[in-house]
Amino acid sequence: MRTAENWKSYELIDCSDGNRLEKWGDIVLVRPDPQVIWKTSETDPLWRSPHAVYNRSSSGGGSWDIRKKMPDVWQINYGHLKFNIKTMGFKHTGLFPEQAVNWQLLDKTIRQAEREVKVLNLFAYTGGATVAALNAGASVTHVDASKGMVAWAKENAASSGLSERPVRWLVDDCMKFVQREIRRGNTYDIIIMDPPSYGRGPGGEVWKLENEIYTFINECSRLLSADALMMLVNSYTTGLSPSVMEYILAETVGKKAGGTTSSDEIGLPVSSKPGRVLPCGATAIWKR
Repeated sequence: MRTAENWKSYELIDCSDGNRLEKWGDIVLVRPDPQVIWKTSETDPLWRSPHAVYNRSSSGGGSWDIRKKMPDVWQINYGHLKFNIKTMGFKHTGLFPEQAVNWQLLDKTIRQAEREVKVLNLFAYTGGATVAALNAGASVTHVDASKGMVAWAKENAASSGLSERPVRWLVDDCMKFVQREIRRGNTYDIIIMDPPSYGRGPGGEVWKLENEIYTFINECSRLLSADALMMLVNSYTTGLSPSVMEYILAETVGKKAGGTTSSDEIGLPVSSKPGRVLPCGATAIWKR
């Protein structure tokens, strides 16, 4: 498992009985996590005194129970990167801290290229990977179907002092955008995607990952430049294993461009239990 171990302002303190106990800067949150099916002792006193707890609803979704005074929006840092955090619907905060392992890989790949690098970030959410790529010196095309998420990503870039870096912010259906880019003849050196398990585009287009992912990756492979560096696919869909995603990359990008493929779970260390890591999804990678 590849583990995000270099955080200074985020901490997964503990996890038990379907919940995470986390510290985001100075703010302590308790949030549900379906992976946490074990029931270990909750001895840390912060379990009983968080700033907010997300409570699930029996009818679906849920709501935040704010227990201490806290800001509507606050920031956490990862190295030189700054991210704006807030409690939002369906337990989220606007950032997946485990993705830091992929930001590090992205940074290293861009810097080692020692040339201009064009990055395409699809289903780009609040722009963690976009900000990391801009910070490493790349130009980025950031695409997400949510206008609010793209606005949030712009704020993260501004907070990190990267507003003047070359970036296109696009609110669009990712499949339609990719197909248009193919027709235009545009190419990219790195393609990143973090597709949802299920979603709808701006025009009501339905996306179901298991039905779409092979075709989508195959289409994206047509956008890789002749000297492309990497394609990276993230997934939080429980039924889609790392090996399945790696196989898809090998059968699409690998057959066209050679290179190597790999895959693994990504996770977060549990600070109260040394050696324990919480699995938080999976990533498959093609590299030249």
